[in-house]
Amino acid sequence: MQSLRAAFANFADRHGIGVAAFVGITVFLWVLVLIVLPQVFMLDFSFRHNLPRPEIGGPKDVYTFENYSFFLFGSSGTFNALDVGVLVKTLVAAVFVTLIDVLICYPIAFILAHSATGVVARLMVIGLIVPFWVNEILRAFAFRVLFGATGLINGVGMGMGLWDAPVDFIRADVALYAGLTYAYILLMVFPIYNAVEALDRNQIEAARDMGASWWRVHWRVVLPIAKPGIASGATMVFMLTAGALAAPQILGGPSNLWFTQLIYQWFNDAGNWQRGAAYATILLGVCITFVMLMMRIFKVSIGEIGR
Repeated sequence: MQSLRAAFANFADRHGIGVAAFVGITVFLWVLVLIVLPQVFMLDFSFRHNLPRPEIGGPKDVYTFENYSFFLFGSSGTFNALDVGVLVKTLVAAVFVTLIDVLICYPIAFILAHSATGVVARLMVIGLIVPFWVNEILRAFAFRVLFGATGLINGVGMGMGLWDAPVDFIRADVALYAGLTYAYILLMVFPIYNAVEALDRNQIEAARDMGASWWRVHWRVVLPIAKPGIASGATMVFMLTAGALAAPQILGGPSNLWFTQLIYQWFNDAGNWQRGAAYATILLGVCITFVMLMMRIFKVSIGEIGR
């Protein structure tokens, strides 16, 4: 609390008390109205029975753990392997997509920060940003066309003789992982770029002069500086991938099921908002726990991510 007050006082000294008050009130209302209150109502909903409208607020409208126990044991009382398996599969897929984004975006961010200059740097930034002017759903359908049986990937592959018949990339979830990787690539590139940009080029040159190979330079010099940016980008990509709905709906195969699709089904198809709220709370809690665990393992603090 004292550090928050000190930060507010410092901001007020630099920009004036009026601007500081406006920013403080705006951020407070943003957090309260758009983040805290919706989650509180969602949590309250998750502990309620799914009652007809006339019975809401009556003697039957009491708190219950039924919606959470259903996730674990289903309606039959046995272990609910389907829903738990879908959650585990969603988390594993989110981790996989996050790792792919790190591997792709780290070299891009490094080149953009320390190698590309002038026109090349501007073209790289434009090339990263302009495709995201297209709506996310349209990009998902574009990936479905690209990886379809008669799409470009199959056409080139068969034309080059790599395979004889069309490959079902949709059923194999290749299109889904590719679409999700591409969807959040900017959220990985720019946090890493902001971190790596602060690195003094002389440190890299000194390591090279001392005979360090390029992989050792990156491991011992660049990665420690880039770690907060990687953690920030990975957190956003992981959370958004685990909570994605449009891409799994459009690009997922017939046997593929994302946990957000289960939540959608409870809310809209079954009309059971209470159970849908419980499933949404479970996803949020598991994702936050996983992210905090990974931050502890890799020794990255919230403050470092915030920078």
